[in-house]
Parts: sequence; C-alpha cells; structure tokens
Amino acid sequence: MSLLKVRTWSAIALLVMLQAPVTLVGKGGSPPRRSHVDQQIEQLGQGSGETTVHVIVTPDGDLKKLFKELKGRGIAVRKQNLSGTLTFDIAAHDLSWLQELEGIASVSVDAPVASAPLSMAEASFSLTDWTSKASSVGALRQLLGLSSTDPTGVGVGVAVVDSGIAPVLDLAGKISAFYDFTDGANGIATTPNDRYGHGTHVAGLIAGSGLSSLGKYQGVAPGARLIGLKVLGDNGSGRTSDVISAVEFATANRVALGINVINISLGHPPYEGTATDPLVRAVDAASRAGIIVVVSAGNVGVNPQTNQIGYGGILSPANAHSAIAVGSAKTQGTINPNDDLVANYSSRGPSWFDGFAKPDVIAPGQLLIAPAAPGSLLVTTYTSLLVPSNKSYIALSGTSMAAGVESGLVAVALQASRESGRPGLTPNAMKAAMEYTAITLHDANDVVYDRMTQGAGRVNGAGVLSMARALDTSAPTGSFWITQSVMPFSVYAGITIPWAQNIVWGENIVWGEMLSRNLPAFAANIVWGENIVWGENIVWGENIVWGENIVWGENIVWGENIVWGENIVWGENIVWGENIVWGESTLPVDDVFHALTKKGGSR
Repeated sequence: MSLLKVRTWSAIALLVMLQAPVTLVGKGGSPPRRSHVDQQIEQLGQGSGETTVHVIVTPDGDLKKLFKELKGRGIAVRKQNLSGTLTFDIAAHDLSWLQELEGIASVSVDAPVASAPLSMAEASFSLTDWTSKASSVGALRQLLGLSSTDPTGVGVGVAVVDSGIAPVLDLAGKISAFYDFTDGANGIATTPNDRYGHGTHVAGLIAGSGLSSLGKYQGVAPGARLIGLKVLGDNGSGRTSDVISAVEFATANRVALGINVINISLGHPPYEGTATDPLVRAVDAASRAGIIVVVSAGNVGVNPQTNQIGYGGILSPANAHSAIAVGSAKTQGTINPNDDLVANYSSRGPSWFDGFAKPDVIAPGQLLIAPAAPGSLLVTTYTSLLVPSNKSYIALSGTSMAAGVESGLVAVALQASRESGRPGLTPNAMKAAMEYTAITLHDANDVVYDRMTQGAGRVNGAGVLSMARALDTSAPTGSFWITQSVMPFSVYAGITIPWAQNIVWGENIVWGEMLSRNLPAFAANIVWGENIVWGENIVWGENIVWGENIVWGENIVWGENIVWGENIVWGENIVWGENIVWGESTLPVDDVFHALTKKGGSR
C-alpha cells in the first residue's frame, strides 16, 4: 500500500461528474447536517404526528427538572441506565421540542440490533469436507496455532452479550452467572436459556468443552468461565438500550462477577459519530475499566444483489475506538493460514462518521462448528447446517463467529500474561499484541488486502501467546518489559509465517519495536487512537492512496465509486443518506439491515 499525501479534490470532482447525480456537500458554507434522529424519522416514513419514536437521551443538567418537563409532556421514562442515559418513547412531533430542551446533551435513536445466520451459499467448501478435515481434537485451537499444552483461559471470565446461552453439555458448569436484559429489564438473574441459538454458538466457540464430540469441536478457551447477558429475543432482535444496560452492568459488576472480556456479536448501522453514540460510549467506558471488549465488525461488506464489495460498512459498536473489531476469514478447511481469504461479506472500514481505521483484525469465521441450542429458532430453521454426524452441533458463518474466536483467544492470552502472578494485559496492550503478531493476508490473486479490509491481519494465536508470555506487565511505565527473546514469526504445519509487526493507532501506522517498552499508550485510561505522539509515524493525513483508489478527507473513493458525505455508491447502486437503493428498490435502513442479514449479511 502506497501512502502518499495527495490532494483529492480535483479527482473527486471529476468522479462526481462521471457519476449519477449526487448532492454534494462542500467544505465551506455547507448546509448543516440534519440530526441523525431526524434522518431516522424520515427513513421510518413517519409522516403523521401520531408516530412514536424510541430514543436514548443523555442528560446534562438538573435531572429532577428534566423529569418534570418530560412528565408534563406526558412522557414516561422506561429505563435509566447506570451512566444516566434515559430511554423513552416520544411522539415524532415532539422531537424538536426535546432536542431544544434545557438539560439535554444529546438525543440518539434507540436503534434495533440483530444477529442472524449466513446463507450456505457463502461457504467456499462443503460442510462434509470441513468436518472430514477437522482433526480429532481441538480443531479450532489448531487453526490459531495453539497446542494441547497451551493455556485454555483458566481464571478468565467472558461476558457474552447476545441471545442467551443454553446449558448444553459442552457448556455444563461453565456458565457462572446469567442475566436477562430483554424488553427493558435491568438485569434479571435467571436460568440460562437461548431460544434463538446465536449466543450458544458464540459461547461454544469461546469456551465449549467439546464433550459431545470427544474434544473435536472444542472452543478456543475451554477453561474460561461464561457470564450470559441476554439482550436479544426469541427472533434474534433487540434494542440498543438493552445492550447498553448489559455492557454497563458488566462494567459495574466486573469484580463481583469476574468479567475480564465482553463479547458483542451484534450491532446496528451507525447513526452518529462515536463521540455521542451511547452504545459506543458504554463500550469505551468498559475498556477504561480494564475490560477487553471484542465486537463483530458486521457482515455488510458486499452488495447482496450484485456481490460487489463496498467499504464503510462497520457497524456500531464495532466502530468504537477502544473495541477490538473483528472481521471474518475463510480458512479453506486447512491449518495453514496462508490460504485464508477475507470473506466478501465481512464489513470493511473506515468507520462511517469518524473515518477511523477498522476492522482491527480478522479471525476465522466461516463454517465454524459449535454447540446447537436445542429447539432454538436457528436450529429448527437451518437444519441443513447441523453437523450430519453429530446434530448436537451447528455450523454458522459470519463476523459473529469470528468475534467469538477472538474472545476465546483473548482469554487464552490473558491467562498466559498472568503467569508468575503478573497483572493481565490491559485492553490497549492486548489489541497491540494481537495486531503486532497478526498474519498478513493475500487475496485469491496473491495481492495483499488493504487495511480497511483486513486491519492488521489475521489473528495468530501462537504469536500472541509468545508476546503475552514475554511481556512483564508489572514493569514500570516507560521501562523495557520484554523478559525473553521473541522471534517475529510463527510456524503452522511446518510453514514459517512472519508477523505483521505493526499496529494501526487511529490515523497512524506504527512500525518497529513499539512493544519493547511498557508505553503510556497501553494504560487502561487511554482510548485507542488518541492522545499519543508516536514520533516517526506514517500519518495518513487527509488522504490514503492504494492502487488507483483514493481514500480520505471527507470523501471515500474506490474504483469508480464514491462515498460522499452521507452517500455511498456501489457500482450503479446507491446508499443515499441512510436509505439504501439496490437497483430501483428503496427500503428504510432497518428493512435493509434485516434484508442484508437474511441474504447473507448477518453478524
């Protein structure tokens, strides 16, 4: 990838003239961008004053006075989160009044979130082929270069924010706590359950014992504990406010419940920048508290009608700077990572409003086999995805699965970093180690994937374990903390594979020996990508150029297609504002999201 400082305005102007008519937004004298809430109202087709809108409000002032104002308007607050955000329903005609109301810092849409399975059409090899290639024990761990003697995540707690966890045999004794946040509940302790089936599969990839398969379909961290935080209903959908409640609950109770990692394999299209997005803020707060948050990048990387790949599809909260956003790799059914490909459906960066480099890494996510939740919607709907020889398991694909794999790997690396009684790696240090030791992927034509596609590369379990063991996390800030020799390569099936040896920090690519010292950047109170001066960095500035495609400023260009302001063009298909036009049909963003998940863009 060539990194050049080039002004793109003339090139963009030319491309604009060649495209279908687009309303351009200039740098100066531009009309102000409409509120994301107003945009959402328009998308939902709310033309009458009777339409109700679900909102999340961040107060800023006298809370008692605000409650009085809301009550006087006939508005009942449904939920008050630990951070102070309020969730309620409001008539569309009252939105202008609300946004001007004293004591309101921001108003956000309480957007629907969802998870759904990918179509078998996305598989590059058959399920039968993969099950025959899987080794007798620990196939998933072998994909990451982990051996039977490597750590298994003992002493690490992973909170799974999802549709629940069914107490199947592979997860017996692993679910240490379970709370229900659906339908506005603020965390009701209850018996583990999962009537949709998505969360059980993700939990199995993280910590499944493989007991029902004699260890064959073991998770990455079978020694880890699971804390189930149910936020999705029986059909796999839920509300942002419930996810926020679960993340804030996990943060507040991290010590009591022993939560070290949060896995979020769900999300929604971003409606605002990360500075005001309440779900992103909850994720950042969890990271500052020392919890490593792993989020699926999203599966909206390809136009479902034309199969054309597009950029800018990172969902919220994967766009959170602090989160480890994970894309999906197709492993081709082999242990050798050199033949891995980034799945077309895997969401590409940059993040929509902030232009932030995402995803962070790629992990195996294609046709992964993990426990099936008996009687769940996924199991009864997608019977063809059940493993023929053992129907206790189901094979699913997507960045949801990739995030589960990454969360398991984080648990394994945390255990390794705690050896000899040392503190575990902080969220920033863990992400840096994952990126530094990652494996650079090439496409089918042996061309290196760009950073908006693969981030730092495909995660490397063998490499990150080497780094986690070598770093003395008790070393004073600023001092050298590598305690043993580390060679920057790993060996898979007898093949030596070099590490990427760089990290992507905000708008900087940092090369070389940045992990040789316990830098201030690795402190828990530092948000990834911010507040750090690295010295001789490769700074993207306003523009990135790779191949003939130009990215940055306020515009994103790839091939002959342009992303301008709030509009995306994929070939002849336009994402306009936050309404998507595939050919001649227009759908509201929520309908598009569900259509994408049904057609292969699920998480």
